[in-house]
Amino acid sequence: MATLMATPPAVTPIAAPSALLPVYKRAPIELVRGEGVRLYDAEGKEYIDFTSGIAVNALGYGDEGLREAIHAAADGLIHVSNLFRTSPGEQLAERLVELSFADRVFFCNSGVEANEGAFKFARRWARTVGSLAKHEIVGVRGSFHGRLFASLAATDRPAYRAPFRPLAGGVSIAERDLETLAGLLSAETVAALVIEPIQGEGGVRVFDAGYLHELRALTRERRIALIFDEIQCGLGRTGHLFAYERVNVAPDIMTLAKPIAGGLPMGAILLTEEIGAAMQPGDHGTTFGGGPFVTSVARHVLNRVADPGLLESVRSNGQWLGAQLRDLASRTRRIRDVRGVGFIWGIDVHEPAAEVIPRARAQGLLMVGAGDHTLRILPPLIATPADLSEGVSRLERALG
Repeated sequence: MATLMATPPAVTPIAAPSALLPVYKRAPIELVRGEGVRLYDAEGKEYIDFTSGIAVNALGYGDEGLREAIHAAADGLIHVSNLFRTSPGEQLAERLVELSFADRVFFCNSGVEANEGAFKFARRWARTVGSLAKHEIVGVRGSFHGRLFASLAATDRPAYRAPFRPLAGGVSIAERDLETLAGLLSAETVAALVIEPIQGEGGVRVFDAGYLHELRALTRERRIALIFDEIQCGLGRTGHLFAYERVNVAPDIMTLAKPIAGGLPMGAILLTEEIGAAMQPGDHGTTFGGGPFVTSVARHVLNRVADPGLLESVRSNGQWLGAQLRDLASRTRRIRDVRGVGFIWGIDVHEPAAEVIPRARAQGLLMVGAGDHTLRILPPLIATPADLSEGVSRLERALG
C-alpha cells in the first residue's frame, strides 16, 4: 500500500543554469515526492501521473513493499561483477523462465542495451543456421527501439536518426504490411525481425493477433528470429504479464526494461534455448548487469506485477478507461482517435500534442506525447477508477 512520509525531506532548490547536458526539454517544475499515483512539486502542487516515469513506475510512488525490498537488498551485496555467481540474479532468471516462453535470460542495464544485445544474439544464432550473409535486422514502420547505433537504425524517427548517420549497417525499417514484409524477409539474408507488439513512441499502435500470428508463421518458416520489444508494453501494462500473451504469439527473443526493477536501471533479454545455445563465453558481457542489488529488487517487482489480481484490475480498469476516453472524444470533438489496451493508450488530438501537455500540467495532470499529435496515457498499474476518472476530468479541462 502506498504511504506518505509524515515529514517530507527538505528540498534544496535546483540551481540555474544546470550543469546537465541539455538533451531533454524538461518541464518547468521540480518534482520532490509522490504517493500512490500522485506526484508533488517543490511548491506543493499535486499532479495525477499519467506517465509512470515513461512506463517505469508500475507500483506508483511511496510503495511500502518496494521500499522494504530496496532496504533489504541494500543490506546485502551491491556489486561483485559477473565473474562470480550470486543467487538473486539466478533466482530472478529462473522466475522469468517459469513465467514466460523463455529458457535463458541475460540481464543488462537498460532497454536500449537489451535491444542491442538481442540483435547480437540473433546474428550469432543466424550464423549457425545460415551463411555469413544471414545477418540483417529488420524493424517496422513506427517503431522505437532506442538511441544507440543499431537500435537507432531500427527506430523510425528521422529526427533522431539524421544527426548521427551513418548508423549501424545491416539494420533497416520496412513497411508494416504483410505483403511487403513477406517480400523483404529473405531466409538467406535476414537474421531477425524486431517489433513492438504495441508501438509506444510510434503512437500507441496495437498490432492485432492475426497480424502477429502471420509474422510468427513467416519468420518460423524462414528461420528468422522474431524479437518482441516489450520494453514499454510488457510486465503488466496490457493486463497480461507479457504483451505476447494477449495475442498468444511467443517470440524467440523478448526484451524487457522500464518497470522491471521498480525505477532502478535494469534491462533483460529472454530467449529460447536454440538462440541461447549459439552464444559462447566472451560473446557478450556487462559489468553491472544483473547485479545482486537490482535483481533482488526486481524479484519483488516481478512477483507484484505477476499477481493475477493486479493483472485483472489492469484489464478491467483499462477497459473502463478506454470507454471514458472514447466518451470524451465523442463529447468534446477535440480527439480524432483513441487506441490502446490495459494501461497504455494513445489519443490523437487535432492540435499539436506539445500544446496540450503544458495545459494538462497546469490542470494537475502529467502526460507524455507519442508523436506530433498523439498524447500517451501510461498510469501506474495500481491506479483505481477514481484516480483514472479524476485524470480524465483534468484532461478534459486541458482540451478546453
